[in-house]
Amino acid sequence: MNSTIGQEETGAPSREEIRAELVGRAVALQPLLREQAARGESERVLPTEVVDALTEAGVFRLLTPRRYGGYETDLRTLTEVSEALGEGDGSAAWVGMIISVTNWLACLFPDKAQEEVFGADPDARVTGVAAPAGMGERVPGGWRVSGRWSYNSGSPHATWAAVGALLKDDDGAVTDQALVLIPASDLDVEDTWHTAGMKATASNTLTGRDVFVPEHRVLSVPAAAEGVYPRASRDETLYGSTFGPMLLLCLVGPLLGLGKAALNVVVEAAAAKPLSFTVHSRQADSVGVQLQTAEAALKLETACLHTYRAVDEVDRAASSGAPLDYAARAHVRARAGFAAQQVLEAVGTLLNVHGASSFADAGPLQRIWRDANVAARHAGLVPAVGLEVYGKSLLGVSERVSLML
Repeated sequence: MNSTIGQEETGAPSREEIRAELVGRAVALQPLLREQAARGESERVLPTEVVDALTEAGVFRLLTPRRYGGYETDLRTLTEVSEALGEGDGSAAWVGMIISVTNWLACLFPDKAQEEVFGADPDARVTGVAAPAGMGERVPGGWRVSGRWSYNSGSPHATWAAVGALLKDDDGAVTDQALVLIPASDLDVEDTWHTAGMKATASNTLTGRDVFVPEHRVLSVPAAAEGVYPRASRDETLYGSTFGPMLLLCLVGPLLGLGKAALNVVVEAAAAKPLSFTVHSRQADSVGVQLQTAEAALKLETACLHTYRAVDEVDRAASSGAPLDYAARAHVRARAGFAAQQVLEAVGTLLNVHGASSFADAGPLQRIWRDANVAARHAGLVPAVGLEVYGKSLLGVSERVSLML
């Protein structure tokens, strides 16, 4: 693939130029993603052609360190790439985003763990489940971990997994909540992802029993939530990004793309599609359609404005070396969930405009609708939690209801 990214240091492209190229590659994939979307749904996994294309476009290397052959970009680039991919297919965008951001997560671990993951394989694909659905018991040199981790997006394509576990001391008392890095070959995959939408994400369940995890492959979640990472200090600002906002805001990118895809389908069809039982031979001539389309477009714009403003705050904080404080993190959590709801409302309005034909199997709108509604229900985007967290912060209520901030 032709690229300006790999130039010599003296002529190195700017961050903006790198972002523009990577987003351009994602846009170029849209025809393939649309073409393969129905197949992915039917087979409940991304087709090999799609995974290979995402790999070649560098999607899985977006947040991988340059010292391992990655692009080491930023949250803005990940979000723009995910949005572009989402215009083509929600499942492909979601898998690309999840693997990219979990690769970032793996780089918060000690250098020895990073070397194990990326040293021999710059295209390593880390997937993960943050929920502490596993249990770890102390053994010499590390932990013995067992668990069952559901909703592991991209599981068939993973080489490693970062999964949540509660760590117990010798007396059986829980002493920490952690993420542990485990080779995918040490885990089994249960085929449990039978859903209405995002079918091709293959978000199946990982299981493991008595898996040995050495100490250097353990990351304390409470510490990480406060910006304390066990990685070695380097001039790599990306890996100083604030933990919770990185793992929450990334979820919105595919939804923004899905919303844009729905708007494009409806606008294009309105130029010729009649509005039944009215005098209008084209939907576009109806004031009612015009009003609803404008409302939906503004809701999508609102989602983008909230998302990208928050994304830029996270990237600026990383560049400055100062993690976001609790109030800022609470604000990010609320905006992520709010943006997702704006997309859902916009998509619902657009389906009202397009009418019953929105649900034809042969058309993309029904898949966009299903994918958006499943993606927006991710635990990190639950709007009520975000609003509660932000409201408590605004009102000075000290109770903390989530570590994922």
